[in-house]
Amino acid sequence: MSDDTIRLVTVGRIIRRRLRLLALLVVLGALAGHGVSLLFPPRYTTSASVLLRGAWQERQLLTQAEIATNSVVLDRVADALRQPGVDGEELRKRVTAKAANGNIITISGTADTPEEAQRLADQAARQFVVFAGQIASDEAVEAADRPGALRRTVTETGRRIEELADAAGSGQSVESVQTRTELAKLLAALQGAVDKLDEAELAVKTDMVVMGPAVRPTGEAPPTRPQLVGAGALLFFLVAVVGHLAAARMSRRPRTEPEIAAAVGAVSLGAVDVPADRRARRRKGGGPRSWLRRLLGVEVRWDAPAPRKGDEAGTRIRYRRVCARLRDRLPGALRLLVVVPEGDAVAVRAAERLVAEAEGDPLLRVVEVSVAQPMLPDREGEAGALVVLSAGDWTAGDLAGVAGACVDAGHEVVGVVLAGTVRFRPARSSGRSRRVAVPDSPVGASVAGGGE
Repeated sequence: MSDDTIRLVTVGRIIRRRLRLLALLVVLGALAGHGVSLLFPPRYTTSASVLLRGAWQERQLLTQAEIATNSVVLDRVADALRQPGVDGEELRKRVTAKAANGNIITISGTADTPEEAQRLADQAARQFVVFAGQIASDEAVEAADRPGALRRTVTETGRRIEELADAAGSGQSVESVQTRTELAKLLAALQGAVDKLDEAELAVKTDMVVMGPAVRPTGEAPPTRPQLVGAGALLFFLVAVVGHLAAARMSRRPRTEPEIAAAVGAVSLGAVDVPADRRARRRKGGGPRSWLRRLLGVEVRWDAPAPRKGDEAGTRIRYRRVCARLRDRLPGALRLLVVVPEGDAVAVRAAERLVAEAEGDPLLRVVEVSVAQPMLPDREGEAGALVVLSAGDWTAGDLAGVAGACVDAGHEVVGVVLAGTVRFRPARSSGRSRRVAVPDSPVGASVAGGGE
């Protein structure tokens, strides 16, 4: 996969070519979400509102919301509920409070049943009002003592001002100036005392009212079981898509002719095509793993390029050009070994077609070699080995192993042929279509095209 920006068409190709695998992962994700929902019992949440009468600033409302979840209030709520195993510390996780518009404190409670959630919210609101009322009463008592003290301060200050005014005289001496300065300070202190007295007298007791009982909840609090199931399915789907993209971005499989030729250590003799087929890129093999890969639809690479359009005439020309290049590189060669990686269905079909197009000049023998443990028969008169493979299926290490197996068996790699798939255009009704017979011979046997 190139370093270009990932486009939606790439994601669409993943979904189209990995539909069965993605569907299975979505089901597994849904089951995982359902399992998580079983570990966490359903919870129900409801709220009770407390109205604060009077003028309140936003900061004061936030302070009252913090008081509503204070440990003292929650301990009183736990004592009033009398539920085993429920204390103030536990309720801190289940009771929340926030300041709303209109001097309203909304207190929410979460419990395992709707009835318990309703009782919790009502009791939390009630205990908050009681505790806030006690705080206001203590402040009112303290504020009631302040006006008397302030009035005494005002009386004493006024008397001192009168004495200083009598002693100041006409103000012509230094002492008179100092006396007037001290008098000005006392007047400022007196003004401050009067202001505090006014504030104390204007202070009124604030009332808090619970605005009715909490509504009994009818639905679960999020995340609900359907939400967990959906989240699990979506998470597995996204992880699968991102995993495909990451694997393709990190892949270092050679895909172009120069890269593949460099990995094998030989020159490229060209590219050939085989008709596109649903089984064109399916790897051969048996066993449970192969059956599972076919069941999930992962035997075909999702990032393989879509088959391009072509025709029989162009395909045949490509094969003939490869055969001509072989004859030019090995003039007079009678036999040649065609090496195909085991399981590469596209390369096997291309090799068989190449045998047919060579028509015995040179005589080609197709041999499949295991990529995991590459091993080839020893040289028996072959002039060299021709490697035929498809792009994007093998790593550079795999290709180097195949080339090393050829050298160990005494076969010189004369070239590499890249095989791909092509979608033929519909044949026209007029005109004569020419078909090329492909020999149905077992792989590994000597095949001669044409006549004997």
